[in-house]
Amino acid sequence: MKIDIYTDDSVFEQLGNAWNELLSQSATDTIFLTREWQSVWWRNLGAGELRVIAMREDDGALIGIAPLFVETGTDGLKHLSLVGCVDVSDYLDVIIARGSEARVHTALIETLARADFPAWDQLHLCTLPADSPTNQLLAEIARARGLTIETKQHDVAPIIELPATWDDYLATLDKKQRHEIRRKLRRIEEANAQWHTLGADEASDPAIADFIALHKTSRPDKHLFMDARMQNFFIEMARALHARGWLQLLFLEFEGTRAASLLNFCYGNAILVYNSGYDPIQYGAYSPGIVLFARSIQDAIAAQYRRYDFLRGNEEYKYRFGAQDTQVFELHVRK
Repeated sequence: MKIDIYTDDSVFEQLGNAWNELLSQSATDTIFLTREWQSVWWRNLGAGELRVIAMREDDGALIGIAPLFVETGTDGLKHLSLVGCVDVSDYLDVIIARGSEARVHTALIETLARADFPAWDQLHLCTLPADSPTNQLLAEIARARGLTIETKQHDVAPIIELPATWDDYLATLDKKQRHEIRRKLRRIEEANAQWHTLGADEASDPAIADFIALHKTSRPDKHLFMDARMQNFFIEMARALHARGWLQLLFLEFEGTRAASLLNFCYGNAILVYNSGYDPIQYGAYSPGIVLFARSIQDAIAAQYRRYDFLRGNEEYKYRFGAQDTQVFELHVRK
């Protein structure tokens, strides 16, 4: 096996289309591991130094990418983490061609143990999906080589397995919630509200600017979250994902004024609910957030998506829509 270690952001261009091609063959094929997401995250939110490890067969075929970076923590230790870790990336992992997991994880641990590999004290793999082979396999390989392992649940990610029809979905909810959704949708229709979805031929920058304004208006903590650095990340991320057809930006409008917005991702067979915003003072009485979620689920079912993923966090509203928890883990490897 051939090992290459990249230490600057040219890696995203050097690996090029091979990055996403490998991702499509991996057990954890998620938008947060795409070359687009990883490169935008690193440019805007990354710190420390890149340590991206690429593993190839002798014939040059790419079979593994460990997108890592190293930074010195407040404890004085050198921490290796996955690019994207942690706040704005909901699922991360080592990218490995199916069937090559044991070989790639072994090569990864052996590479980290090499005398010429830059110094590190702890490897932190955050937000690993529950069904990722990394959770068990990498831990076993590292432990067998005398490293200290800690695995724990990082969070939950509630999801809805979507049925074939909207009526079938409503039937899965309790009577009270079913009534509330129907009532709120009917009230919005009576108010002559308009729905708008960012089109493929529309520029994303004006729409994401409207989303950011609504996001900041929603709550004080969201206003603090959306600082200048985060705004730049959202703008660049929206451009990159919109170009690939992965961005879904929904708006609820009253007489041409945007009252609420929902930022989703369309990836594979799933809709991933990433963030939202609305004007609570002028339009809070219409429950615009709840209405947008309901309409988004309705549209996802009509488009035959199989999963509606609320991503990380156990907020109560997710369960009112019938979501069920999946688990997200983190793995620590210490020398």
